[in-house]
Amino acid sequence: MSLHAPLILDIAGTALTGVDRRRLAHPLTGGLILFGRNWQSRAQLTALCAEVKSLRPDLLIAVDHEGGRVQRFRTDGFTHLPPMRAFGDMWMRDVKDLPGTGALQACEAATSAGFVLASELRACGVDFSFTPVLDLDHVDEAPTIGQALAAPQGGSGSLGRPGVSRSGVIGDRAFARDPRMVTLLARSLMHGLLQAGMANCGKHFPGHGAVKADSHVALPVDRRSLKAILSDDALPYTWLGSVLTAVMPAHVIYSRVDDRPAGFSKRWIQDILRGRLGFDGVVCTDDLSMAAARQIAGRELSYTEAVLTALQAGCDLAMLCNRSVVNGGEELDTVLDELAQAQLKGHWEPDEASEERRLGLLPRSPARPWEELVRSRDYMQALDRLP
Repeated sequence: MSLHAPLILDIAGTALTGVDRRRLAHPLTGGLILFGRNWQSRAQLTALCAEVKSLRPDLLIAVDHEGGRVQRFRTDGFTHLPPMRAFGDMWMRDVKDLPGTGALQACEAATSAGFVLASELRACGVDFSFTPVLDLDHVDEAPTIGQALAAPQGGSGSLGRPGVSRSGVIGDRAFARDPRMVTLLARSLMHGLLQAGMANCGKHFPGHGAVKADSHVALPVDRRSLKAILSDDALPYTWLGSVLTAVMPAHVIYSRVDDRPAGFSKRWIQDILRGRLGFDGVVCTDDLSMAAARQIAGRELSYTEAVLTALQAGCDLAMLCNRSVVNGGEELDTVLDELAQAQLKGHWEPDEASEERRLGLLPRSPARPWEELVRSRDYMQALDRLP
């Protein structure tokens, strides 16, 4: 049996099938990622998560649940969380004659959002959300950080958003343009997650906001120097090193640093993220099912090649999404079989440290049941603080 379960897979429906149970029981499967199609009601979601845990208590049940347009569960009592940009905008709205009050209120609101997000998910049995986004909200013709900070407080222009977000896929998922604001708001949101017993995941390292292409459909290329990236987009990873529990690399090529996307790059993951920045938490790929995400030197990798390349580059976990709904999930079975064969042939060695990091993402405290949660004073106060 493997000492390392690196694969995060998906399921097609709202309940486990026999095939789902077999895949989730596989020793190379370490997690399940949920989508909107897996949601029907709180009772259904709770039953689904309980069945997964009865099968494998160590499986990480995860979801992309950020707020705004990236929120998988929106009905049957789930709070509609604002996009992260709402907290950046709140930061700029000071109480009259009291500079800095907007920033304080924004940080408190971000903590409340993290607490609500994690508490509601955990009440249904979900362990982990891939949040927060640490990308900077680059906009065309935006002023420099210094210009933005020098601008008068209270106006929407003080953050320098005269145009649309440069990255359509990020857009209002980002807190702000200034890496200092992003860091403090993200830290606040992480504190809220932690209050509810949930780990966090900063994404998309070292920064996705400066490129226009959507990595779901095309492979973006960022041509800035390493110095420029580390002194701007990657700063939140430097400043949040003591509290980040997981990082998701971007499906972006930073051509002056490496010719491989960050998630396939030993330079980015081992030399820079782990070596230079000292990060020792989980590194999890973004979805490797995207064709654009599997490009190296102009060649499209197979799913198994992509998983192996990511693991060999230093990732702890490799995620394949939405494959269960294609041909009955045959591609998932192929990856499980081929990864097992790669292990037997010595092409990939399980990493015990990676497995320890994966297990570290699991909650360590019991979750409050939904009915108890929604009647609790701290939950109701958190709702009142949301923008």
